[in-house]
Amino acid sequence: MVVMGIRIAPAGVTDFHEVLTDHSRYWGERDLRSLHLLALVQEFGSTCLVARAEDGIRGYIFGFVTPDGIGYVHLIATRDDARGTGLGRCLYRAFAEAAERHGARKLKAITSVENTGSIAFHRSLGFDTEIVDDYNGPGRAMAVFHRDLPLNVTRP
Repeated sequence: MVVMGIRIAPAGVTDFHEVLTDHSRYWGERDLRSLHLLALVQEFGSTCLVARAEDGIRGYIFGFVTPDGIGYVHLIATRDDARGTGLGRCLYRAFAEAAERHGARKLKAITSVENTGSIAFHRSLGFDTEIVDDYNGPGRAMAVFHRDLPLNVTRP
């Protein structure tokens, strides 16, 4: 898929390492490298996607389809110079299409309750949001997002 001169394609090992090398361009001061699992790219390559332009990876989405038919998004990020362009929506659309090809009927994602930007983004995509106490261990509530497929979204 090519959007805005950016090609969205399955991620490879080299892409994974590029994302980690440029980690701060995607996540700023938050160190989320421990959530980046190479096994996801190696085992679920068709649902781990990168958005590549001439100047490198502008964004990525890593996820997989569960045996119950849920397309679970583990990570989504856009590079600092690509924010606000609609790239995150394009990545989600590409992931949803890939997940549907693997039998997904629903999408799911989670984030911290403090991550108001992610919560607003997912709501703009039509996700229902539920705060689940102890989701990530005792005293660690998370915002849990759910929505049915297909994902019909356009740029805001």
